[in-house]
Amino acid sequence: MLQLPLVVTVQVDLVLVLITSLAFLTRLSWLSYPNAVVFDEVYYGQFVSLYVKRIFFIDDSGPPLGHMILALGAYLGGFDGNFVWNRIGAEYPVGMNVWSLRLLPALCGALCVPLGYLLALELKFSHVSALGAALLLLLENSLIVQSRFLLLESVLIFFVLLALFSYLRFQNSTSSSWSRYSWLLLCGVSCSAAVGVKYMGLFSYLLLLGVASVDTWSLIGDRAVSHLSVCVQCFCRVMCLLVVPALFYIFWFYVHLSVLNHSGPHDQLMSSAFQASLKGGLSRITKGQPLEVAYGSQVTLRSSASQPVPCWLHSHKANYPVRYGNGRGSSHQQQVTCYPFKDVNNWWIIKDPNRQELVVDTPPKPVHHGDVIQLVHGMSSRLLNSHDVAAPMSPHAQEVSGYIDFNISMPAQNLWRVDISNREAKSEVWKTILSEVRLVHVNTSAVLKMSGMSLPEWGFRQLEVVAEKTFKTHSSGLGWTVEEHRYGTSQEQKDREVELHSPTHIDVDRKISFWSKFVELQAQIHLIGNLVSWGVAHLSLLAYQLLAVIYLLRRRRGFKDISDGAWEQFVRLGCVCVGSWLVNFVPFLLMDKTLFLYHYLPALCYLHLLSPTHRRVLHVCILGVLLYVFLCYWTFCPLTYGTPELSASQLQRLKWRDSWDILYRRQ
Repeated sequence: MLQLPLVVTVQVDLVLVLITSLAFLTRLSWLSYPNAVVFDEVYYGQFVSLYVKRIFFIDDSGPPLGHMILALGAYLGGFDGNFVWNRIGAEYPVGMNVWSLRLLPALCGALCVPLGYLLALELKFSHVSALGAALLLLLENSLIVQSRFLLLESVLIFFVLLALFSYLRFQNSTSSSWSRYSWLLLCGVSCSAAVGVKYMGLFSYLLLLGVASVDTWSLIGDRAVSHLSVCVQCFCRVMCLLVVPALFYIFWFYVHLSVLNHSGPHDQLMSSAFQASLKGGLSRITKGQPLEVAYGSQVTLRSSASQPVPCWLHSHKANYPVRYGNGRGSSHQQQVTCYPFKDVNNWWIIKDPNRQELVVDTPPKPVHHGDVIQLVHGMSSRLLNSHDVAAPMSPHAQEVSGYIDFNISMPAQNLWRVDISNREAKSEVWKTILSEVRLVHVNTSAVLKMSGMSLPEWGFRQLEVVAEKTFKTHSSGLGWTVEEHRYGTSQEQKDREVELHSPTHIDVDRKISFWSKFVELQAQIHLIGNLVSWGVAHLSLLAYQLLAVIYLLRRRRGFKDISDGAWEQFVRLGCVCVGSWLVNFVPFLLMDKTLFLYHYLPALCYLHLLSPTHRRVLHVCILGVLLYVFLCYWTFCPLTYGTPELSASQLQRLKWRDSWDILYRRQ
């Protein structure tokens, strides 16, 4: 029976509410200031514009989820993608919603503070220690700067902390209900999101898998748990921590490719089939062209080895030199190369060796897998030829040429067998764009390929094409794809040249500018850390390492300074905090790339979580330390928020070390 009065009891962690409110205040205040492009906004902004316009692009620096999150904020704010991201310091136009553009990174950065507090509690810290860790994150100037602009570090840190918190919440749960696996599911999704934002998230994911593997191994050894329960729990962990992250990682790319369906500056780096699936660009060229390649077809052949630069089979009216610079001789026949630009000399005609006509029959006679063909160069009428003459740059391979009969004992060897490598049927028809073919030289069984070597001046620095005798059946780089295709209608050479010159293709600009160098400073925004909190963080790391050595040595000698439960907590703390610091810091030492301060921020967050744990050492001076952290934060606030504007002398006083770079704006 329902009993009155109805009473609802709600427990609110006021400390959590307070630090969350302060986090939103420090990250979201004056978010639209400065109203100008700051540092890497010039880089990420380009991708945001491409997303809003649904134009395909490739960013080699990482997967697409981070860009999609930034683009979502821009889209919600009504951004049309027309702003030109060409230099740091460029003023945003009056009608542009800068607040919305920077909102989602700021939200992620703000949520990192309460997440740090909750994560510390799951690591069995006291509420005072958890509050100390949260305050260090709250007052960290460098984290505030990275959160307030169109950047990805705050988003990465948010998902990594969320993944660790979710896993620890699952592991620490005393409930026997299967609902606790919702935390493990959230952990898997967060891991996938972290990797989807930046590949650096992979290291934290692998560390978490290591911790989960140890916990699972302990579960397997627990004889109090039934065999069925162990199997079910192991299955759930595998699904949540391995299968779900993989599926969501693929899902990020699915959304990415679904949204970006228009031709753009980078689609030339993709295969012909990929390009043809985009609106505009190659699809405009190939729209309405025949699907099946027939005898008499006029085609351009793109090499599958030409990545990331596209390259087409090409010939021109210039011969190989009689002798090369090293004294070796050549056939002195017409050069055949691979050319990385659209050109009329890229056109070839598929010829039936048993007939002379170079036009398509009615109905067309398609070319099948296994058929023997000849390839006639459209502009010069030379047949594609190979023979037992060493290639100019790759002497182990055969020379490929446009055959010229010099009335010497060098007969034509111009027959090629079509081998469709991705065929689904034995007698499959050669299809435009879809089929990848190997052209096998009938006389020598060598395969036509681009070697990747550049020819000297006499070859106009174009890429060498050879016929390779020794190859593996599934070796990459041996395939060619018909990209542009039309049925030839002109038998006479002059008429055919006019036909080949007809405007059936457009040039696609393959150049894209990423981010320009620093030109001028419009706002006094500097990425600078809180010196006191950084010092405390690294001293805490040193203290933890010293304590770990002391505890290990004394436990080895039979002395237990802390209980077994406290020791397990101490070890787990090291695995999570010190381990996460290592996996987010050490990889950058091995990378040959320019490093910035923000690369260290994910690692720094874990040291902030580690700092308040040594409360025995800091118990007396904890308030003093936090006071100094706040004073340092307040001192550098003008550099963090860009306001109030400082004079050159005031900026000079903030330069505490000669190695710091403080840039001054000329008035």
